[in-house]
Amino acid sequence: MLSEDLKQKIDRILLAVGFSLMIGIMILGQEFRTAVGEAVGILMDPIATVVGPENFHIILLVMAAITAIYASLIQKYAIDWDLMRNTQERMKAFQKEFREAQLSQNTYMLKKLEDQRKEMMDDQMKMSKQQFKPMAYISILSLPLFMWMYHYISGHGAATMIFPFWGEQLLTDQVFGPFQYWLFWYFISSLGVSQLVRKALNIGGV
Repeated sequence: MLSEDLKQKIDRILLAVGFSLMIGIMILGQEFRTAVGEAVGILMDPIATVVGPENFHIILLVMAAITAIYASLIQKYAIDWDLMRNTQERMKAFQKEFREAQLSQNTYMLKKLEDQRKEMMDDQMKMSKQQFKPMAYISILSLPLFMWMYHYISGHGAATMIFPFWGEQLLTDQVFGPFQYWLFWYFISSLGVSQLVRKALNIGGV
């Protein structure tokens, strides 16, 4: 069994790696994203070569499933869902009481609720911290894979996929706005798998 001190050190290292990836991708720009994609490509490019660019949508589906399962498991065990449900229920009750006190101009109740508001803000801060921390853990796997997918598909613009109603489309073409077809397919796949996993693990229900 790992000691508590070692667990905290590992936790700090993982958080540092996760936040560094997020900051690097946002601030350091295209060069950093390309470097991450190429680094992951050392492992993933041979797999993509075997599957073939024409079947890259299958790799996207698998990657979406892996990241969705990984993210759901992180959220399952890194977030106190009882605290989140209780905080949300208390907030709903508080908002209802506050509206009623405002409508009835009950100054005594408004003063009492103002004192409760401070406690609610503390609980919401704890809830926000719990939601923020898993983002760093999730980014350790999901961001490098995402950067590799972006890097790979940028170099294989001839890859296509048949979509319902739209027919065969280049994965690098835009489906709407800045979203390319490969990105659309990835997010739809990830969303579907994530919903199934979250339901199976009973994540997030209030």
